[in-house]
Amino acid sequence: MHVFSIRRPRSLRKVMLGVAGLTGFLVVWQLVPTLGLINSQYLPYVTDIFARLAEEFRDLAFWRRLGHTMTSWAIGLAVATAAAVVLGTIVGLVPFLRRATHTVVEFLRPIPSVALIPLAVLLFGIQMQAALLIIIYASFWQVFVQVIYGVADVDAVARDTARSFGLTRRERLSYLVLPTALPYLMTGVRLAAAVALILAITAEMVIGNPGLGRMIELSRSAGDSVGLYAFVVVTGLLGLLVNIVFRFIERRSLSWHQSVRGEEVL
Repeated sequence: MHVFSIRRPRSLRKVMLGVAGLTGFLVVWQLVPTLGLINSQYLPYVTDIFARLAEEFRDLAFWRRLGHTMTSWAIGLAVATAAAVVLGTIVGLVPFLRRATHTVVEFLRPIPSVALIPLAVLLFGIQMQAALLIIIYASFWQVFVQVIYGVADVDAVARDTARSFGLTRRERLSYLVLPTALPYLMTGVRLAAAVALILAITAEMVIGNPGLGRMIELSRSAGDSVGLYAFVVVTGLLGLLVNIVFRFIERRSLSWHQSVRGEEVL
């Protein structure tokens, strides 16, 4: 009970500080064009952006575009996570495979996903599959590398003890490998979720698929600075929401782990 009583004031203080910081940022933003420091054509008034957002939120077409973006994000993230968990577990459990694939992984992982857009368009044209290829490629490495590290981090003494007690492979995976790798996995998925959203919007901007990225590009080409900033704000809010949701899932799934328990006590 004492811990919860401490956590509530601290959580409330965090929220209040966040709200105060955001309010201050918006006030400064409003003052910059008002005082003529930057032309409102290049930095619109916050009030104009909020008014535009209110209009967009009442428009069904906006929600369709948002749905397109989030659909490609969700599919790409799910496929990348599933593939990375399976392959990362196999590679992480077999030292020979870990050594054999190290050079290939270090070669493929740094390739910018945006550089693959021409290849994606060549293969799939202006379709969702082209965006999915980019999203999956970028997200896969975030989870794959974390899973390998997590599986490889299993304590050697614990592994030998499990063998000596006659635990089956499935039991070792369930009671030894999974608890060790889960914190790494959740970190990888949280990072991959943010990367997938970035690439989903980038692919729409470059490839031309329907979605928020396409609307940002259309606003830019039309010189609609208010619309441009409004859609950028929406993407920022989406990124914040994705991070909050996955952070919540991570804390819930790792409530037993010392890192999360330490945060709660502090």
